[in-house]
Amino acid sequence: MNTRRDQLAAIDRLLTIMDELRQQCPWDKKQTLESLRNLTIEETYELAEAILSNDLNEIKKELGDLLLHIVFYAKIGSETNSFDIGDVATSISEKLIHRHPHIYGHAKVKNEEEVKKNWEELKLEEKGNTSLLQGVPSSLPALVKANRIQEKVSAVGFDWEYPEQVWEKVKEELDELNEEIEKGDKKRIEAEFGDVLFSMVNYARRIGVNPENALERTNLKFKKRFEYLENNTMKKGIKLTDLTLEEMDVYWEEAKKFD
Repeated sequence: MNTRRDQLAAIDRLLTIMDELRQQCPWDKKQTLESLRNLTIEETYELAEAILSNDLNEIKKELGDLLLHIVFYAKIGSETNSFDIGDVATSISEKLIHRHPHIYGHAKVKNEEEVKKNWEELKLEEKGNTSLLQGVPSSLPALVKANRIQEKVSAVGFDWEYPEQVWEKVKEELDELNEEIEKGDKKRIEAEFGDVLFSMVNYARRIGVNPENALERTNLKFKKRFEYLENNTMKKGIKLTDLTLEEMDVYWEEAKKFD
């Protein structure tokens, strides 16, 4: 592993390269905070995928891509004397110190839950928000947003006492969904379906499962199985549209052996 001196030297090299690219590269010269936004989101998802795949080499590469974006934003900020990479690092350092009074101050905590509670209270105080949930970005995907909402309210004690209570709520919401399906009102069906999903996210959180990660792993598993189905029928010169569901299931069951 690199020493602290080596690590700082590597960061300094990256900053120098960023300066050179901003001055000499036609593409890099044109970039703005806004033009980089979608690319940053894409890089973040690529990192998330590498983490789920537990590919450490790919994680290293994707972290590098994301670090480049941070350095890029800081360089653009420095050009208008708004902020630079030093300001960015100082800001997060001060925030971490302020939000960890049990490490850098005199606060006492018994466990992780008290740490999370203190964190949310300090965050609310810093931002002057009137609502705890103002800190949840509106642009988050719905599944991630539901999880963050529930984490935040749980941190201040607004939560079920036992996971079993949440599961009972899930079953209650499923019953209500079935009732609305029988009635056929699309708006009510959608509303109840949303309640079911929200309850499932809550239950996942209570049993220690990240719902976003769980769903994405299932997406990847389904994709892998379906590609096995496609590849093996293609090798035999068979079109998927010519197979019955029962015939497709044979390949699907075979694919499960490679999960």
